[in-house]
Amino acid sequence: MRIQIWPQGQRRWRNLLLRWSLIIGVLVIAMMFITNMPGNSYRGTLPPLDDNEAQLQENLAAHVWKLAGEIGERNVWHPAKLEAAAQYIAAQFKAQGYQVNWQPFDSAGFQVNNLAVEIPGTDSDEIIVIGAHYDAVLGSPAANDNGSGVAAMLEIARLLADSRPERTLRFVAFANEEPPFYFSDDMGSRYYARQARQNNEKIVGMFSLETIGSYKDEPGSQQYPFPLGFFYPDSGDFIAFVSDLSSRKLLRSSVASFRHHTHFPSEGLAAPRWIPAINLSDQWSFWEEGYPALMVTDTAMFRYDHYHRHTDTPEKIDYDRMARVVAGLARVVAELAGIQGTIGE
Repeated sequence: MRIQIWPQGQRRWRNLLLRWSLIIGVLVIAMMFITNMPGNSYRGTLPPLDDNEAQLQENLAAHVWKLAGEIGERNVWHPAKLEAAAQYIAAQFKAQGYQVNWQPFDSAGFQVNNLAVEIPGTDSDEIIVIGAHYDAVLGSPAANDNGSGVAAMLEIARLLADSRPERTLRFVAFANEEPPFYFSDDMGSRYYARQARQNNEKIVGMFSLETIGSYKDEPGSQQYPFPLGFFYPDSGDFIAFVSDLSSRKLLRSSVASFRHHTHFPSEGLAAPRWIPAINLSDQWSFWEEGYPALMVTDTAMFRYDHYHRHTDTPEKIDYDRMARVVAGLARVVAELAGIQGTIGE
């Protein structure tokens, strides 16, 4: 019996080519839908830091050195260090004039805490959450993952502390993002988001600040899950905004705002959750409750060689470029929250 592999005749070949052309066309359109973002990513020499950014650079370094240099590995297996990190975050919030709300919950036989502060909205019951996890993976001091995200959250809170937003702003430090708690009810952000839904809170946007301190200019320094590498730069010199498809509107408005206000390279992706690494942080917890949320990241393991290693130490962080990113994120949050005027001066 002869098995025919290739089509016979011009008509069959034409039909085969038409089918594959349609499949490829649909895939290209789909990729354009999830990767196309408003505005243009900044390209060119970065301008000198202004006075506000210079102060940010100094403050960010101090936060990361405290969390990852002095305190070090902080998780439920090192409860004293996890508590020390929580107390440091609370002290920073208090120094900025906030009242800290501790949200305790039990995990692995220990009591751990989320910490939250807020600026009440003037004209709306809608809420924007800016969050970062402060725990460390086992065996790592966790400077970039996620001392950098916590430092950024603290500094955005400082910059906006005296503002009068139309929407309520909440800044939240989450416990237990790292394995083995990820994708579980013991995840701090999962506990927080579930409580928010039970209280019928109107969270209209959540920003997960996750591993934002590594930047590389060399060609080939940036990797991606297949097939995203065909659509993005191969140098890791940008900050990334990442969401699922349900949060695409929030993502696009955030990228547009960042690109309008900030001279720094940026990329955006709104993709199905099955694409690898889309859901690898606290934004997942808010998606599970139906809230729009996105992750702001340097792409972690796709760029940073020290991801989840004992070598993730404070001197590895690029505080200059991180300061530019944080200044830009403060302006994005301010715009979405309806804050008028100049930020951080």
